[in-house]
Amino acid sequence: MLAIFSMKRVKCIDLIAVIVCVFAIIFGVLPAVAVQLQQKNIILATTTSTHDSGLLDVLIPIFEKKTGYFVKTIAVGSGQAMVMGQKGEADVLLVHSPDAEERFMADGSGINRRLVMHNDFVIVGHFDDPAGIKGKKSAVKAFKRISDSRAVFMSRGDNSGTDAKERFIWKAAGINPNGQRWYQQTGLGMGQTLSVSAEKKAYTLTDRGTYLALQKMQKNLGLSILVEGDAMLLNTYHVIEVNPARWKKVNASGAKAFSDFMVSRQAQNIIKNFGKARYGSPLFFPDVGQKQQF
Repeated sequence: MLAIFSMKRVKCIDLIAVIVCVFAIIFGVLPAVAVQLQQKNIILATTTSTHDSGLLDVLIPIFEKKTGYFVKTIAVGSGQAMVMGQKGEADVLLVHSPDAEERFMADGSGINRRLVMHNDFVIVGHFDDPAGIKGKKSAVKAFKRISDSRAVFMSRGDNSGTDAKERFIWKAAGINPNGQRWYQQTGLGMGQTLSVSAEKKAYTLTDRGTYLALQKMQKNLGLSILVEGDAMLLNTYHVIEVNPARWKKVNASGAKAFSDFMVSRQAQNIIKNFGKARYGSPLFFPDVGQKQQF
């Protein structure tokens, strides 16, 4: 009788041990694993141009293989990317809206803002060019002619870096296009805005990289570069780490690793050559350790 009781007691202890082990795994090991996995994830808020051009499709897999981090890319306008940063909803930003970036840094939302690369904005439009801006060297004069002719102009209207540059040019031209029938806003990214512009035979401002990528993809987009080369059209990109002192959930080490990679010799060489074979010229120009020429 005593032996049977002892055997039952042993089995009961074994069962309790198993249950304890299971709970230890569920509530101890698994959360630790989850935390570890979370620490290897990075949220990158970036512009649609770096996404639509295909540059990040080349850079990110190399970064992930090199570091072991996994990047979740959210492609929005620069303004929206910085709003995400201000809310602690991203770890690192890759943006191209210098004035807004400076405000972002000034309010303590970001740290370690570093110059990565540049390309330029161009004014594109249908081959008919009803406003007669082709070959103009001044973006301001081109915008004035578009306004005077009441030719359709498509604006992103999304608080992106491109949208900020466009508003800057309108202001320099002394024109407020808001509310004008010829001035229309898409609220969309650059690639989609180019497609709408082509459909409506409208003018628009675009970064050169997205335009060339879409032109190649669609074979005949129906838009051509009409104005380029104005110093006002310079388009610079910076990488910014979101301030971990403000938001504890920010993956500071991951953000720094990505930022370091973007300014590394390896990434800069990739940027330097990206697009040459396919488009005949690079879509972006690396800026680390080099003087900008425009």
